[in-house]
Amino acid sequence: MNLTSIEARNLLRSQLAEWALAKSNFEALNGVETKEFQFNGFMVRVQFNPARIQSSAAKVDKKSIQERKCFLCPANLPAEQRGIPFGDQYQVLVNPFPIFPEHFTMPTYNHTDQLILNRYGNMLDLAQALDEYTIFYNGPKCGASAPDHAHFQAGIKGFLPLEKDLKNAQFKETIYQSAEITVYAIRNYLRNGFLLEAKDKTASVEYFSRIYSLLELKSDDKEPMMNTLTWYDNNRWHTCIFPRKRHRPTCFYAEGDDNLLISPASVDLGGVFITPLEKDFKKIAEKDIKDILKEICIGDDKMQTIIDKLKDQ
Repeated sequence: MNLTSIEARNLLRSQLAEWALAKSNFEALNGVETKEFQFNGFMVRVQFNPARIQSSAAKVDKKSIQERKCFLCPANLPAEQRGIPFGDQYQVLVNPFPIFPEHFTMPTYNHTDQLILNRYGNMLDLAQALDEYTIFYNGPKCGASAPDHAHFQAGIKGFLPLEKDLKNAQFKETIYQSAEITVYAIRNYLRNGFLLEAKDKTASVEYFSRIYSLLELKSDDKEPMMNTLTWYDNNRWHTCIFPRKRHRPTCFYAEGDDNLLISPASVDLGGVFITPLEKDFKKIAEKDIKDILKEICIGDDKMQTIIDKLKDQ
């Protein structure tokens, strides 16, 4: 596939020189406001990023999706937007509404649903090729603003607190180990999840499928709700899987002073909460972060049930 982090970075540089919208939004990151909340052994950063309003407030109901052109289909891309291929299925594009100082979207050429099970191996390939970046996947009801078009995203490593946090044994409990892979439960971290550390791609794909098969599939959904983040480091793939129980928290729909326009996705679960409205950035407090994560992520009982079933297999 021959894609490298250097090629992706060169694409970013050329696009910033050619594409005014992308240039403006990436430059705006220099003035983005942030604040941090300290929890028990880890931190959550909040970013005020007005350009992300299109994603955070995106209408993703079936009617709205059907009535708009898909902005990831090649025929509908802005004239200024250029991509580089990754194999014959994907292209790498600069994300014109960035969160990271280096932020990409990798959609399929074909218009097909945002589903991960048969594409997780592609995610691992992307992480290995773009080894200076973290690759992430937002499920169709877990923050994806294009649930009708399969895609991953990539952000420069070191931006998400998650990457550093999960080196700490405090948040990990080993539930399976072999020569090819170690599987941890992520606990005591405000959001329950799993961490796969694999030397072997096949082992990671197989265990991902096991976890996937144990997650709840709601009657009107095509896949279990989840966010997934993967990076490649020290000849290992590191994959975090955060099962979800809810698309958006109560505060997203609330009116008046109770409203917080936050639609959590992989970046938020990675430890950077995105607030596109200044009022929310100023108002959000430690309790809000706790409440939002508790609402959208699976609880301790459900997490333990999945762990028990994994150990029994």
